[in-house]
Amino acid sequence: MSRRHPSLRAALVGIAITALALTGCASGGTPSGGESSAPADEGYITPGKLTIATGEPAYYPYVIDDDPASGEGFESAIAYAVAEELGFAAEDVEWVRTTFEAAIAPGPKTFDFNIQQYTITDERKQNVDFSSPYYAASQAVVAIDGSPAEGVTTLEGLKGLILGAMVGSTSAQTIDEVVKPTTAAQLYNSNEDAKAALEAGQIDGLVLDLPTAFYATGVYIENSFIVGELPTGGIPDQWGLVLSKDSPLTEAVSAAVDTLRENGTLDEITNEWLGEGAGVTQLK
Repeated sequence: MSRRHPSLRAALVGIAITALALTGCASGGTPSGGESSAPADEGYITPGKLTIATGEPAYYPYVIDDDPASGEGFESAIAYAVAEELGFAAEDVEWVRTTFEAAIAPGPKTFDFNIQQYTITDERKQNVDFSSPYYAASQAVVAIDGSPAEGVTTLEGLKGLILGAMVGSTSAQTIDEVVKPTTAAQLYNSNEDAKAALEAGQIDGLVLDLPTAFYATGVYIENSFIVGELPTGGIPDQWGLVLSKDSPLTEAVSAAVDTLRENGTLDEITNEWLGEGAGVTQLK
C-alpha cells in the first residue's frame, strides 16, 4: 500500500505556518550550471539574469523548505531546468515572491516568469501569457487509515469501493471513465463536503488531483494516505509558466519547456517529486 512521502506531514505543516521572505539571488545549493551564455538584454527584467517568481510561502512538494533557490521540489527543479535551456547558469537565477492572484492580474510584472501551479485558462490568457504546459495534473485516491481502500493496489480493487469527488470536476469524470465502480460515485458541491464524507466513513475513497492529494494527506485530512495515482481520464488540468501579456520571452520559454518534454526531463522531474519516486503507487 502506498503511503505519503517520508516526512511529508511534518514538512507541509511546518511550511504552512512559516513564511520566509526570500527576494535575493539564488546562490549556494542551486543546481550546477557553468558560465551563463544568456543574452545581456532581450526583454529580461534584469539584463543577464533570469528572474523567476513563486508563491510566499511555497509549499512541498513544489518547493522544499520554502527555499526555491535550493532546486529541490517539483517546481523548483522545473524552473532551473528551464533556466538552463534558456542559457542561464544557476547563479544567474534570481527569485522573487508574489501572491497567486497578483501574478495573473493585468499590468507590469516583477518577474520574467512565474511558476505557481497555474492552470492554463482562456480567461487568464486575457491578462497574461502562458508557456507550453509543463504538467498535466493526474488524479489520485485518498483514503483514511483502516478503510476498505487500505491494501488496494489496482484499478480492479477500486471497483467495489464507494468513491467520492466534487461534482463537475475532472476527478468525478475520472471515476466514471477510468475506475468504472460498481457503485455510482458520490458527488459533492465542494471538496470540503467530500472531505467531510470521507472522514465520516460515508465514502471509502476521495478522488483529487495528485498535488492536492499530497497536500490533503499532509495537512488537512488526519490519518489519511494516498491509495494510488489513476490513469489519465477526461480533460487533465494543464499548468503553464506565467509571463506578462505579450512578453517577448514567451516563445523562448515555451520552446524551453517543449525541449524538456521531448528529451524526457519533465517526466524525470515529475516522477521524482510527484510520482513513484514520491512513493505513489500507479493503479493499473
